[in-house]
Formats: sequence, C-alpha cells, structure tokens
Amino acid sequence: MVGTILQVNVSPGGIPKRPILQGMITALGIEGDQHRNLMLHGGPNKAVLLISAEIVDELISRGYPVFYGALGENLTTRGIDFKSLRIGDQLRAGGAILEITLPRFPCANLNPYGETIRAEIYDDRVFARDPSSPRWGMSGFYARVISPGPVGPGDIIAVEATLA
Repeated sequence: MVGTILQVNVSPGGIPKRPILQGMITALGIEGDQHRNLMLHGGPNKAVLLISAEIVDELISRGYPVFYGALGENLTTRGIDFKSLRIGDQLRAGGAILEITLPRFPCANLNPYGETIRAEIYDDRVFARDPSSPRWGMSGFYARVISPGPVGPGDIIAVEATLA
C-alpha cells in the first residue's frame, strides 16, 4: 500500500496544527512540534500522529468544519487505507520509518469542531484495539519512530511491513 504525504503539520501546543514546507522526524516527533499536555500526547510511543485526508474529507462532507491539520495530526496522508492498518505495522514516511503503536484517543479539544465529532471517529471497540470496528482508523494512529528522517509534502508514505 503506497500513498502520499499531503501535509506535515506542527503547532506550539494544541490544535490545530499548521502546515510546514519540510520537517525532520526525530525520535520524539516532528522538530518544532510541541504538545500542550505531555501526560496525554507526545513521547516515544506517540511521537507522530497520522490521519488520512480521506477521513478529513469525509468529516467535511458530513458538515464538520475541519481541515488538514485541524485534528492535530503531524502527517496528513492520501492513498493509505487506514482501516487496514494494524498496530505494529511499519510505514516509510519520506526518509523516516514509523511503527503504528495505537489508535489516537480523541480528546475534548476536538469539541469546537462539533460535539459529536469524537463519536464519529472513535468508539469502545477502537479503544479496545478491535480493528473490526467501523470507526477503526478514523481517529488516526500514533506511531513511534524506528528510523528518523526528513519528510515533506509529496513524499511517499508506504506500508513496509505488517504483522499479518
């Protein structure tokens, strides 16, 4: 499975994250990206948050006022089927290698985009890490960094290794 990175996003803390022209993925995430709550976000197992543009586009079509970066993702991708991703899968993102560690738990910071947005993208089955959930992949995935490297819009994102 091969796709493209549409945006690389960072913020001084919180959401939305805004696009940058080029980034460097380090062991703790994209250089220059900050987290407001370090108890819930960031760290080696939540270094990078990935969300697909297809999911953002679907939310827009349902009337949510979101945009690429609005959900707090570091990498907005196109062409990767997030419903088929599994914890432990490894992806090439530009010059870096990432490993999916867990689904993203959407917090109350998303409420300005609509009180029901969290229920649209996450449920108890996703919380239990059950990929048969109809919402699997919709909230995005956190990844740890296996190998650091540069990343930018237009770069490849590809599944390199799966657990299956």
